[in-house]
Amino acid sequence: MSMAANTAPLHARIRADIEGQILSGTLRPGDRIPFEHELTARYGCARMTVNKALSGLVEAGLLERRRRAGTFVARPHIHMAALAIPDIQAEIERRGQRYGLELLSRDVLPATAVDPIRMKAPRGARVLALTCRHLADNVPFAVEERLISLKSVPEAATADFTSIAPGSWLLAHVPWTEAEHRIMAAPAGRLATALGLDEGTACLVLDRRTWRTDQPITQVRQIFPGDRFDLVARFSGAGGV
Repeated sequence: MSMAANTAPLHARIRADIEGQILSGTLRPGDRIPFEHELTARYGCARMTVNKALSGLVEAGLLERRRRAGTFVARPHIHMAALAIPDIQAEIERRGQRYGLELLSRDVLPATAVDPIRMKAPRGARVLALTCRHLADNVPFAVEERLISLKSVPEAATADFTSIAPGSWLLAHVPWTEAEHRIMAAPAGRLATALGLDEGTACLVLDRRTWRTDQPITQVRQIFPGDRFDLVARFSGAGGV
């Protein structure tokens, strides 16, 4: 343990311990964390100290308190999401095809080098920029361009994205509180070669952003050949069309 960790206030260390368990996946959305009196006994401190640590995590959107039930890891919510974006590997395997992943590029960039339209990274932060190609039976299925904030997800700097897709790794390791999806059509353009297409071929483009409270976690653009992927959503209503 570092000297900084030893000298940090106890409430900050308790908060860091719990947040670390959430980020590592030890605590999953919906899991109940120990009651305050249990944490008080574990850390040998006053209940006010524990309450201060938990209140900070509630304000950050990582925990939610339920009256008479306890405190739980918060479940993420999506603003105006008309459909769930499927996991690409799961979608390929559902079709009975063999999934493959290729890491085409990996760079660590300063926040100033990142287009703020894609991600508003905090000043002084670093951003991991990845380009991956997803394959179905060795045929390009999608190209993914992803930014990950290393301030929000420092563990991503050492993750092996040659063996696991970034999206799958983030889903398993990183909680988020808000997400935004955008769907559009565009020509293959500069990604035509990676997709095995002509530049003018129509593609489906999915943009996704996730945050933990107001801190960006990731921004990803996934580009699919238009004839190889579709999105389906089923709705129900109380009448009308």
